[in-house]
Amino acid sequence: MTGPSDSKDVSSESGLNDTADRRYRWFPGWTMLGISGAAQFMSAPGQSYSVAAFKDPMQTGLNVSETQYSFAYACATVVSACLLPYVGKLVDRFGARIMLSAIAAGLTAACWMMSQVESLNELYVGFVFVRSLGQGALSLVSVWIVGEWFERRRGIATAMAGLGGGLSVMTIPLFNNWLIENYAWQTAWQGLSCGVWAMLMIPAVLILRDRPEDLGLHPDGLIPESEGDVEPVEAVSDPESLGTLDATATMKLSENADESDSVNSPSARTVAAADLVKAVSSGPQITSYEDSWTVDEVLRNATFWKLLCVPATSGLVGTGLVFHQVELLKRHGLDRTESLLMMTLQAGFATLMQFPMGWLTDRMPSRYILVAAMVCLATATLLVINMPVVWLAGVYALLLGLHGSVMRSTATVVWINYYGRAHQGAVRGVAWSAMILASAIGPLPLAISNDYYGAYEPALIMFLALPMFAAAAVWTAHPPQRAD
Repeated sequence: MTGPSDSKDVSSESGLNDTADRRYRWFPGWTMLGISGAAQFMSAPGQSYSVAAFKDPMQTGLNVSETQYSFAYACATVVSACLLPYVGKLVDRFGARIMLSAIAAGLTAACWMMSQVESLNELYVGFVFVRSLGQGALSLVSVWIVGEWFERRRGIATAMAGLGGGLSVMTIPLFNNWLIENYAWQTAWQGLSCGVWAMLMIPAVLILRDRPEDLGLHPDGLIPESEGDVEPVEAVSDPESLGTLDATATMKLSENADESDSVNSPSARTVAAADLVKAVSSGPQITSYEDSWTVDEVLRNATFWKLLCVPATSGLVGTGLVFHQVELLKRHGLDRTESLLMMTLQAGFATLMQFPMGWLTDRMPSRYILVAAMVCLATATLLVINMPVVWLAGVYALLLGLHGSVMRSTATVVWINYYGRAHQGAVRGVAWSAMILASAIGPLPLAISNDYYGAYEPALIMFLALPMFAAAAVWTAHPPQRAD
């Protein structure tokens, strides 16, 4: 964070800024964004969409029932959730460079371990490692990087990094399925192991840097308070619209900066700041670094629990639908390959919509976007219950894709925007822990319903109610305010 510069003359400050510009013609944050995207892509070994391709062949090869396989997966997910708050604290303390290197090495070994599994007990151990390192730790580190390097553009930057996750959903299940059908499920796990090593280890060790401040820069590549004849942007008093602007994003504007047409500076950075002020009345909450909330404060805040309904519901319902997608769509006339292709359609549409969702995240209150995501999830669940014509499977996939685009953009950004950068790893770790615990439960209701009642409908009806409840809760999740 930069302190006040009143004691320095404008020409001296401008010279320093020009030096920084000459050193970094390319803002390194975009490179870090690419590494974040690669980490999201290679989190696949621990994600449900990847594990779903192994479900039938591993059940047959290990001679375990659907409930046993699902319960092993659920137990591993619970362990991952319990570890995630501690992982968040470690990332805040040691940074992404050290943590990403360690996590990538561990996930490489875990995938190879999965290729050697021969019993149910070994399956439990293997799932613990791939879920904890892949879905949990690796995903957390990837979004931590974006939160540190971007602020004003955090929504669109998160969407760009999320392309890695979208491409992963589109390609990894088909990649797994091809290796399984042409070789064996063991070979598919070995292929994932090699992929993690190749895509993550070298960038983490040689290229990644934790924060822009480490290089004498600021988030977004912008230089705050770069003009000496203007005043800082004031925080908007209406908490419904914005809250407090982040200090590192604060630009000096003229005294009447709230009227953007009156800002007449040739500086591109000042123009960008004027655009920011122009969007203040309907933009997202962005909490300053100095005003960051601790985990203890967050847990005492009602808004946190309302927001938490969205990722928890998404984790439970979304994971359950994806995990059993082959069987669920089979009832409506789709074969295994067609069901997996629906995952590709879902991921493709999610990827396509991430940029619009990221753009909206930077310009409107997050709670409205999160409500829309829950409506999409509820409608998709309704289609699984009652799909009168087979082409509605495509609509189901598009709805899940739109829901997924919001979860990879708005639902990822909201924690750091509401509660600040200083403890973002720890705060997000707690939130994601709840989401992962919910995702651990997700496959079980459908598996139990099918094993004991011979139908998925009892569990699907419960799945339909949860997103509607979450939508009602998050609608009232106004930006947090500390008690006086």
